[in-house]
Amino acid sequence: MSAPAGDPDASPVRVLVADDDADIRDLVEFKLTQAGYAVEAVPDGVSAWEAFSANPPQLAVLDVMMPGLSGIDVLRKIRESAFAGVPVLLLSAKSRDSDVDTGFAVGADDYVIKPFSPRELLHRVNGMLARAR
Repeated sequence: MSAPAGDPDASPVRVLVADDDADIRDLVEFKLTQAGYAVEAVPDGVSAWEAFSANPPQLAVLDVMMPGLSGIDVLRKIRESAFAGVPVLLLSAKSRDSDVDTGFAVGADDYVIKPFSPRELLHRVNGMLARAR
């Protein structure tokens, strides 16, 4: 996913990953970096919004339950920003239908329940970015 076919000088696709669980954050960052993405990984919602605002990525992966601002809060801010069209995937241990419904109602493009398969997450990210192009 680093450069589109025929454009070797293109920058890698940038993905913001926000999760307060360092193990999950590191796993997602590793898997996406291994696939050729440029990943910025942050530990909380406030850092996620600051990073997004400073340099909007092509896709964001947000944990729902984070200190400061939740992933839902960050998603709301993204959808109200000039970069509202950036695809957002929510990660969450919250698996009730109402939790998933809330994520989509606020504007998530996808919702992955923890624990998850890193391979499945990568497929979902790839699909979201392909549709966004």
